[in-house]
Amino acid sequence: MNIKREDTPYWYVIHTYSGYENKVMTSIQNVIENRGLQDKILAVTIPTTTVEEVKDGVVKKVEQKLFPAYVFVKMVMNDEMWHFIRNIIGATGFVGPGSEPVRLSKAEVEQFQIEEKEPEIITINLNYEVGDQVKICEGSFEGFIGIVREISEDKTKVVVTTSMFGRETKVDLPSTSVTALD
Repeated sequence: MNIKREDTPYWYVIHTYSGYENKVMTSIQNVIENRGLQDKILAVTIPTTTVEEVKDGVVKKVEQKLFPAYVFVKMVMNDEMWHFIRNIIGATGFVGPGSEPVRLSKAEVEQFQIEEKEPEIITINLNYEVGDQVKICEGSFEGFIGIVREISEDKTKVVVTTSMFGRETKVDLPSTSVTALD
């Protein structure tokens, strides 16, 4: 088969015999390692979900394949890679007309949740530091005044000491529920 050569990796779907998904994925991963194809095949996955199953009155969490008999692979497509995948035991070919691979669109990749999104990095700017006097704006200590004793490394939590019934009390709070006193 004469496959259009591409230099950009895209997601493709491989059809497998029923029950062979893990064997196909493992075979691809082994060949990637053995032949050094990390630059051609970037990811191989079988999308799953966790479901609760009741068996003999016991509830168990079980991994379930979202698309039985399919393996998703992010790869640079060319004749060599096409033949490599087609010759894996348990793989019947790529999804597409006449086994001609059709790459997934970005919308399909998102819909099938096969690619993990990069976590958003949020920068939190606080208007107070350790030792500053602050006012608690939310929660059961709302309205109390205290002193910041600790700020977590990611700046999402703070420890404030406040006076309650004449005693100094440590309170762990989200950093957004505290504001600096003017």
